[in-house]
Amino acid sequence: MVSCSCRYHICVTSGSLSIFSAPRKRVTLNLMDLLRHKKMAAGRGFLDDQFLIAMPGMKDGRFTRSVIYICAHSDEGAMGLIINQTQQMLFPDLLVQLGIMNEQEAIRLPAHARDFVVRNGGPVDRSRGFVLHSGDYRVESSLNVSDDICLTATVDILRAISTGRGPRHALMALGYSGWGAGQLESEIAENGWLTCPATTELLFDADIERKYDRILASIGIDLAHLSAAAGHA
Repeated sequence: MVSCSCRYHICVTSGSLSIFSAPRKRVTLNLMDLLRHKKMAAGRGFLDDQFLIAMPGMKDGRFTRSVIYICAHSDEGAMGLIINQTQQMLFPDLLVQLGIMNEQEAIRLPAHARDFVVRNGGPVDRSRGFVLHSGDYRVESSLNVSDDICLTATVDILRAISTGRGPRHALMALGYSGWGAGQLESEIAENGWLTCPATTELLFDADIERKYDRILASIGIDLAHLSAAAGHA
């Protein structure tokens, strides 16, 4: 029997993944407006498709040693997903609570779906679920983050992943990290974050525990000297 020790109640609204939990303080950023603007824009934001790496002096404990993949950035604000923090919720439990399958079907899921990790995307709006994935899978609601990476927030992709028809690479997160206009730029200038271009390998590989150190190593940063580094790579 598939068990669930999480505290979330999940439902589907107009095909989008909605996970309801205790209310949390929100940033001023209107997430959906930012994503719609991205879908309509001809180009991409300066920090789109970048890794945002927390510096050792990060004061907000929620982001200690965190790596965030920036999905959308403009003069209106920014949003991204933490990619190296995991949730207690298991993917089979999620599918059962969404009504995509029953418990007996969840038990028989193939290993790739059974072991699919649900991550903590950030402290904002934990009622939302997002799947970041390779561009070989697209539905109407998918948003292009880069030429190769898409963001989808509807249950269609969960069904596809559970049956082996999903994208080659994918990660799922509950909640997101968001900044209002100019806020992220200020934090970077104050040496709160380091940025570098994202790679597909480091974004999607399964070594979540060592991701922070490995991304720093990939750009030649020694953690012992990181506190003296500038806010950009």
